Amino acid sequence: MIQSAPLASLTRLRPAGQYLLLLSGLVLYGLSLRLMLNAGIGVAPWDVFHVGVTRWLPLSVGQVSILSGLVLVLYTSLNLRERVGPGTILNVLVIGLVMDLLSEAVPHPTQLAWQGLQFALGVGLIGLATGAYVGAGLGAGPRDSLMLGLQRRHGWPVVRIRTGVELAVLLAGVLLGGPVGWGTLAFALMVGPSVGFGLGLFGLRGGARAQKA
Repeated sequence: MIQSAPLASLTRLRPAGQYLLLLSGLVLYGLSLRLMLNAGIGVAPWDVFHVGVTRWLPLSVGQVSILSGLVLVLYTSLNLRERVGPGTILNVLVIGLVMDLLSEAVPHPTQLAWQGLQFALGVGLIGLATGAYVGAGLGAGPRDSLMLGLQRRHGWPVVRIRTGVELAVLLAGVLLGGPVGWGTLAFALMVGPSVGFGLGLFGLRGGARAQKA
């Protein structure tokens, strides 16, 4: 853990501060996803899937995100015996709600330069958001729980699990008609450094707490 990180002290907050940090991170995460989605140049693999489902069911993107999160929580808790913390449930609910609430508030740019700028802002914010909600230490998100549960049960490398899950979800989303663009590739290349920077701000880069949260 990097004790000298600018926001490292925030990871040692009392419970009220932990929840405030968690909710701030989740709201920011929902905003970052909506920024990328409204940019119209492609989205992250899970959102390719979420949008793809909306082509077939009368649901919003946020509602599909919530439902898929609940399915993952049930699977990881019952089959993989992963702990469900308050942060896990709030992760499922808050991100999807924020995505829907900001649907019209976030711009829908039509010029490529503005689309790229808005998408890049979304990717940048996702790192800060991840650092905040992981730093709160109140439980992993449903997709992270799936990754950690599979790693614990099968002993597979986390990178291989994460890559396999993301590719499977992306393929399913494409088959359902989800939006894939050059932004999808840009996300794959940029999200690692963004999240690494965000975790580093909270003193969690490579730390044990980052693995648990």
